[in-house]
Amino acid sequence: MKKIEVVNYQESWKQDYSTEAEQVRQALAELNPVLHHIGSTSVPGLVAKPVIDILVAVESLDALDQQSAKLEELGYEAKGEFGIPGRRYFRKGADKRTHQIHAFAASDDNIQRHLAFRDYLTAFPEIAEEYSELKRQIASESGEDVEAYYASKDEFIRHHEKKALCWHKDVLC
Repeated sequence: MKKIEVVNYQESWKQDYSTEAEQVRQALAELNPVLHHIGSTSVPGLVAKPVIDILVAVESLDALDQQSAKLEELGYEAKGEFGIPGRRYFRKGADKRTHQIHAFAASDDNIQRHLAFRDYLTAFPEIAEEYSELKRQIASESGEDVEAYYASKDEFIRHHEKKALCWHKDVLC
């Protein structure tokens, strides 16, 4: 195990995403995937663990499961749902993870949740800064305990995801 590290936003993350997304898109071409850059590396100015999160939307998770060997050829490890029903999770780089894919059926509500939260943090930099400060504090307190790191962020994320979904739909909550 190693200490949880969050780093300042890197402009290179946009290109890292684009390069990897193109490889994933080509590998899964017959599924006509729709890809999005999500997670903290997708929000300008936000501190992050330096791992690129890629959201992949496909019509059928069964069809994706049949194509998972193509992602393994790119260096990804298939982890199944990995704690989120209806998701297929793939990670690249093992303990030195560089990328992770969160794949959902195109109709899954998790897609909207991820995109709304990303767009909300981008539109409200003061909230992104508050999140950055929280992440710095939690990373320093969590040491190597990744479960504690994620659990400590959960309340902030849930609160702002709800606001983000309302904002994204332009409704009052």
